[in-house]
Amino acid sequence: MTTLLVDRDLCTRCGICSESCPMGIIAPAGETTLPLVPEEISGLCIRCGHCEAYCPSGALVLNVRPGERVLLPEGAGEIAPEDMTFYLKKSRSVRRFTGEPVPRETIAALLDIAGYAPSGGNGHPVQWIVVHDRERVGRVAALTVEWMKSLVGSNHPMSGYVPKLIETYQNGYDAICCSAPHLLFAHIPKDNPVAQVDAIIALTHFDLAAPAFGVGTCWAGFVAMAASVYEPLQREIGIPAGRKSAYAMMFGHPQNRVYGIPRRNMPEVIWIEGRPDRKKMIGMDVQETGRT
Repeated sequence: MTTLLVDRDLCTRCGICSESCPMGIIAPAGETTLPLVPEEISGLCIRCGHCEAYCPSGALVLNVRPGERVLLPEGAGEIAPEDMTFYLKKSRSVRRFTGEPVPRETIAALLDIAGYAPSGGNGHPVQWIVVHDRERVGRVAALTVEWMKSLVGSNHPMSGYVPKLIETYQNGYDAICCSAPHLLFAHIPKDNPVAQVDAIIALTHFDLAAPAFGVGTCWAGFVAMAASVYEPLQREIGIPAGRKSAYAMMFGHPQNRVYGIPRRNMPEVIWIEGRPDRKKMIGMDVQETGRT
C-alpha cells in the first residue's frame, strides 16, 4: 500500500515532510519526483502523521483513512501565552460535583483529544473504561474501602493512613470518589513496559482539556491503587483479560467556580549550558591527563 498520497499540483518540493519524519524514511522530492516512502521500508512508518501535519501546502496526506482528513483552519488552536497561563494556573482538582451527569458526547470528545497524546512509537496502547453511573461509582468506592481494610495492621505503606479514611467513609463522607458522578479508567496491556507512561500522558490530556468543556476532574489515587491489586474491584470495573488498570480519574460538573489563583513555590531549576567542566563533573581529585 502506498504510504503517502501526494498532490502533484500542490507539492512545492520543499522537503519539510522528509525532514519532519521521525523515522527518516521519506525520500524527498526531486525535480521530477514527488516525496515517497520506498516500499521496502514502508513497514517502518509509525503513522504519526508528522509529514501530513507539517506540509505547508496541504499537498500530502498519510494513507491512513485519508477520507477523514481535517484541514487546520488558519489560526485555529492558537492561544495567547497569557490566556494559556491563566487557563492552566486556574485548574483545580475538583472534589465537589453537581448531580448533573456529563453527556456521553462530551466524554467522547474529551477521549478523542486524549487520543492525540504523545505515545511511545505512536503505539497508543491506552484504552478506556468509563463508569458513567453514580451508583456504580459508589460500588467502586466501597470496594476500595474493602481493600483498605485489608491493609490495617500490615506492613503496607498505607497501613497507618487508611484507618482514618475508613472511619470517614463509614461516617458518610466519600473521601475515595468524592461522590463523583463518573470515573475514568485508563487500562493498558500487562506486557507493555512503557504503556504506563502513555496512560498518564493521555489522562493528563483529558485532565487539561476537561475545564474547557465545563468538566471538573480529580486524580483518583486511592481507587487506582486498589484497582491495581484488588481482584473484586477489577471484576467490578470489568478490565479485559490481558490488560491492567494504569490509573483512574473522577470527573463531573464542578459545583464551584474558580475566582483566584493560589501561590506556588518558584520552580527549582538547574541550568546546564556550554561544555561541562570535566574535573567538576567527575570529582576534583581527578588527575589532569592533558587530554581534552
